[in-house]
Amino acid sequence: MDLIEKARAVLGIEAAQLQRLADRLDSNFTRAIGVLEETLSSGRKIVVIGVGKSENIGKKFVATLNSTGATAVNLSCQNALHGDLGVLSEGDLIIALSYSGETAEMISLLPHVKKRASLIVAVTGAPGSTLAKHSDIVLDTHVEEEACPLQLAPTSSSTNMLGLCDALAMVLLEKRGFRAEDFAELHPGGSLGKHLLTRVSDIMRTGAAMATVPTKSLVQDAVLAMLECRAGAAIIVNPDDSLAGIFTHGDFVRGYQSNREIGDSTISSHMTTTPVTVQENDLAVEVIKILRENRIDDLIVLNDRMQVVGLVDVQDLSRQGLA
Repeated sequence: MDLIEKARAVLGIEAAQLQRLADRLDSNFTRAIGVLEETLSSGRKIVVIGVGKSENIGKKFVATLNSTGATAVNLSCQNALHGDLGVLSEGDLIIALSYSGETAEMISLLPHVKKRASLIVAVTGAPGSTLAKHSDIVLDTHVEEEACPLQLAPTSSSTNMLGLCDALAMVLLEKRGFRAEDFAELHPGGSLGKHLLTRVSDIMRTGAAMATVPTKSLVQDAVLAMLECRAGAAIIVNPDDSLAGIFTHGDFVRGYQSNREIGDSTISSHMTTTPVTVQENDLAVEVIKILRENRIDDLIVLNDRMQVVGLVDVQDLSRQGLA
């Protein structure tokens, strides 16, 4: 038995059924997105119900919706019949997941949820089923073939249901104008949250931690300031704290090769007068891009008055786990 070929066959069948699902999407999908958006904009929530594997898919769907700013809860059909129906408020939207559309627990629950829910959206492989007949919108996930060689275990059918739920969540995300920054707000503890929420002001060196010298300083003054701060660059500032230039360790090495007395010369003769800068309220992740594109190790930070307020060293990004 060629196990790799068997695995490829399973994936091929599921991929083919997913493509069939994509090809037959129609106005019902558009209507479903519309009612999802209306539910959320009115302050109501999305309640997802299912039994067995459909319930498991529903839990993942709910997690995806919540992570993208769409308030949703999972309601067990069996538990709903024994008290948990209280989670369903007047005007909430029901999304019912059942491939057969005839699951006993769900059919028993339908009359009760119809009294409270604004609408019912069915995600089923049986458009003529009892669930479909009692729903307002039907999304057909029918498959011609399961990937199970015995045609028993839900495989293509569960993949189709999961894929359609993902499509609903992602299209709804775009329709509502949900941004990466919004996603990060809901994931503050993850690496994505760190990248999208950390500002330059959160990581920059300030005050005595950055090397700054006035424009009339000598090169040796700048070098001493860099040594004291253990920095690879000194910022040259005007009397009003505006930026005059930058002098780096690399500048010193290159200057020393042609002039061994460089330390006694004025810093204004050797500094870069138009250094790359960044604003203090910019996202720290942008600093990584700027440093890489310009092939530099230090970046001067300015405030909205164009005054020097900090310095970001590439090592600071590493310490913060951003680079």
